Amino acid sequence: MAAEEPASEKTPLTPLPKAPLAYENPAFLNSPDGRIIRILAEYSEPLAHFRRERIQDTVVFFGSARFRPLDEANRQLELLANTGSVRPAPPEEQPAGSHEVHREDTSELRRKRAEAAVEMARYYEDARRLAFLLTQWSMGLKSGRHRFVVTTGGGPGIMEAANRGAFEAGGKSVGLNIQLPFEQTPNRYITPSLNFEFHYFFMRKYWFAYLSKALVVFPGGFGTLDEMFELLTLAQTNKLSKQRTVLIYGSSYWKQVLNFDVLVDKGLIAPKDRDLFQMVDTPEEAFRLLKDGLTQNHLIPEAERQAKAGIAEDEEQLLRPEIAGTR
Repeated sequence: MAAEEPASEKTPLTPLPKAPLAYENPAFLNSPDGRIIRILAEYSEPLAHFRRERIQDTVVFFGSARFRPLDEANRQLELLANTGSVRPAPPEEQPAGSHEVHREDTSELRRKRAEAAVEMARYYEDARRLAFLLTQWSMGLKSGRHRFVVTTGGGPGIMEAANRGAFEAGGKSVGLNIQLPFEQTPNRYITPSLNFEFHYFFMRKYWFAYLSKALVVFPGGFGTLDEMFELLTLAQTNKLSKQRTVLIYGSSYWKQVLNFDVLVDKGLIAPKDRDLFQMVDTPEEAFRLLKDGLTQNHLIPEAERQAKAGIAEDEEQLLRPEIAGTR
C-alpha cells in the first residue's frame, strides 16, 4: 500500500496575514498588559503639547464643578447632579427660587441651598476676575514662553470661570479633564490645543503638580479637598523642588469646613504648616499675593541665575517647559 501523502501536500496552507504592530493593536493597548503604555501616553502626549505651545509653568485653580453661574439673564442658578455631571440634581435638591423661599412646603435643604447658590455664583465671578487679572499680567512678561498659564480640571463651575477669565484676557489656558461615569465635557473656554482627557487620576494629578508655580483653591467638595491636601502634603514633606504660592479663597466658607487650629492644638501639624497657605477674599487681594509670590520665588531668582551665568534663553530652552520637578 502506498504511503499516504502529508496533509501539507494535499491542501496548500493559506498564507498568514501580517500581525498588527504592537502600537496599532487595540486589543493589546486596551488590555491589562498594555496599561504601562497607556500610562506613559498620558505623560508623553501632554508634554508634547506643552512643548509645542511653549508653556513653561502654570497656576492651578481648583473649586466646585456643581454650580452654574448667574451672569446672564436667561440662565438660572442650578445645582448639578454630581461632580463631572451635566445633568441637574433632582428638584428636591435644587436651590429654592426667590418665589419659593418663604413657602411652607419648601424644605430646609432647599432654603439653605438658595443662600449657598448666591454665594457660589459670587465665587464663580471672583475666579473669572482673578484669572483675567493673572493672565493679563503674565502676558506682559518678557519671555519667549507662556508663563503662569491658568490651568483647571476642564469642567464646569469654578473651572469654567477660571478658563473663561483667561480667555477674556486673550491668553491661553489648560483644561485637564478626567473620564468619569457621568457626562463631563470640556468647557468652551479652554485653549483647544491645551484640552486634555485623562483616564488615570494619578496622571492628571501629576500634571496639576508638575508645572504649577501657584495654586488657588476655591470652595468645593471631595475632589477639591483631595487635590488641595495632596499638594499641601507634598509641600509639607519637601517633595516639591520649587516653592509654590497657595491661596485658599473664601475664608468664611473654609473656616466652616476646616479648622486648622485644631490640627495644630492636637499636635497633628506643626504651627509653621499654617504658613503653607494664605486665605484671601477678593480677586484683587489674591492677584497681589500671586504676583508677589511668583515674582519673588521665580521671576527674580531666574533673572539672577541667567545674569550670573551670562546666558539668555535659547531655542532649545524655549521648546521645553521648565519642569518644576519633585525632589
